[in-house]
Formats: sequence, structure tokens, C-alpha cells
Amino acid sequence: MIAHSWKIAITQSNKWKNSGNKIVFTNGCYDLIHSGHIDLLSNSKSKGDKLIVGLNSDRSVKKLKGNDRPIQNFDDRAIILDAINSVDMVVGFDDDNPDKIIKELLPNILVKGGDYSIDNVIGADTVISHGGSVEIIDLIPNKSTSSLIDQILKLK
Repeated sequence: MIAHSWKIAITQSNKWKNSGNKIVFTNGCYDLIHSGHIDLLSNSKSKGDKLIVGLNSDRSVKKLKGNDRPIQNFDDRAIILDAINSVDMVVGFDDDNPDKIIKELLPNILVKGGDYSIDNVIGADTVISHGGSVEIIDLIPNKSTSSLIDQILKLK
């Protein structure tokens, strides 16, 4: 499901929690989905019952990655993420980081890829202070959107 507002995302997340589900949250730009993304999302889902993916807005991606990004707009990225079996909900955020949405959702488990450590995961303090945990999942080497873009550009 694509939550078209934070209110919808929070309401659904609370329903899941009240039904005894463990909520897992991860976030990213998810521009040009590749096998590394699929692995991270699948492993994230395995940590709990429901996986919510925070998706950077186009403005946020541009600020983080530069003026040539995102390659795909928010709606396309959200539709693709929503079609992935391990993803239960996609919710957008326009900030530079997901701190505000994490504080609103209060997931049981916060997941990031292996290029992070627990001490630099945005929202880790919030999740841990509410009895949750933070998981770091190893990344598949040489799988990134940037390397995929580089490969495509070499074909020209």
C-alpha cells in the first residue's frame, strides 16, 4: 500500500501494532531498483511482520544526490516499491532525513544497510528509547544505483 499521507501511514501502522505485528522501518531514495535493494528489503522484512519503507521525495533526493537525480519521479519509485512482495507500505517524506516520520511511526525495528553503523542511523535513539531495536544489514558489494548509472552511461 502507498500511504498518501503520514496520517494514513500512522493509522495503519498502529492497527498492525495493535494486532500484535512487529513493525520494521527502513528508508531510502530507491531510484532505479536493483538486486541490492531487493536483498535489503527482503532481509528487513524478515526482522518483523510488517515492513514500512520511507521514501525520499524528489526534492529530498535532489538535495542528497545532486541535480541529475532522481532518475525516476516519486510516484514511479513508490509504485515499484509497493509491487515488491516484502514491502507492506510506502510512505513519502520531504525532509533531508526520516527523523520526523520515525518519531511518528515509532517502529519496533529500524533497519539500515551496512554502510551505516548504529551510532549514525537517524532515528536510532528514538526507536531504542521506545523499546525497539536497530538492525544493520550487510550490503551486496558493488550494487548501488550510482554504479548502475555509471554502467548505463558507459554504454553510450
